[in-house]
Amino acid sequence: MVMAGICWAAVLVDGLLGEPRRWHPLVGFGAWVSAIERRLNRAPHHKPESLMRGAMGVLIAIGPILLLAFVLQHWLSGWAWFFAQVLGLWLSLSLRGLTEHGKAVSDALNAGDGDGARLAVGKIVSRDAKSLSDEGVAAAATESVLENGADAVFSSLFWYLVGGLPGVVLHRLINTLDAMWGYRSARFLYFGRTAARADDVLNWLPARLTALTYALLGHTRLALRCWQRQAKTWDSPNAGPVMAAGAGALAVRLGGPAPYPAGIRMRPVLGCGSEASGQTVNQAIALVQRGVGLWLLGVGVFVLVLRYGWVGAAV
Repeated sequence: MVMAGICWAAVLVDGLLGEPRRWHPLVGFGAWVSAIERRLNRAPHHKPESLMRGAMGVLIAIGPILLLAFVLQHWLSGWAWFFAQVLGLWLSLSLRGLTEHGKAVSDALNAGDGDGARLAVGKIVSRDAKSLSDEGVAAAATESVLENGADAVFSSLFWYLVGGLPGVVLHRLINTLDAMWGYRSARFLYFGRTAARADDVLNWLPARLTALTYALLGHTRLALRCWQRQAKTWDSPNAGPVMAAGAGALAVRLGGPAPYPAGIRMRPVLGCGSEASGQTVNQAIALVQRGVGLWLLGVGVFVLVLRYGWVGAAV
């Protein structure tokens, strides 16, 4: 019951405060990671040496912080332990941030402010926002909401429930490393592979639970069909199920060709239905929010069944 209460409390704090505007620990972690990368990722980027250096970089980056999380998990007690748990999970969540970024895009689109929408979506996706149509802006924002719902919300809740504070800290650090090192460029192709593969492993089950959550709360049959048929066409083993199921749940068409600074990237189509719009972005936000509510309710019910169901059976 305590673990469930911590999840509820962290989501509540996130809803009230959002992410810290200043002094977020991940900002400091990003600086630490950049320093490690400059030190270890030296040219020439040959495969064996770069792989070894990348693995070493992951251990150096996360080792001290993960050790601290273990100390806080096992040495603290009482209210100090509770507050440390809530703080750690809160700093790993981004439900309010996801909502605010998505709403900035949808509000601009719904007001007919295409330039403002392109400016807003450029803050959350790596596409060439200036080249996007209004429908392309809406699709990009919807994809971002669905994918980040898995990475920054559901996966954090999952790994806290599975591994406590060390579990959620490990997930968030690896996810950040993947965002910084997980590129397929000449510089990071081998050096970032350990971080990228670790992120794939840690998100494999949470991504599929997220996809199932989207399917249950939307157009279920269409979501499951899109998941089955389209997820395997996507280049990411975890984003594919999440975005295909999410697009199907919303009955919207996502994916397809998209402009990037390096040129047009031909991507598979996900989902089925109408083109995305500002309203679609709002529907994606609502889908993630309802999903969080379902998870919190499910955790509470599961704990009650474990506690009182087993007691009743024993009696």
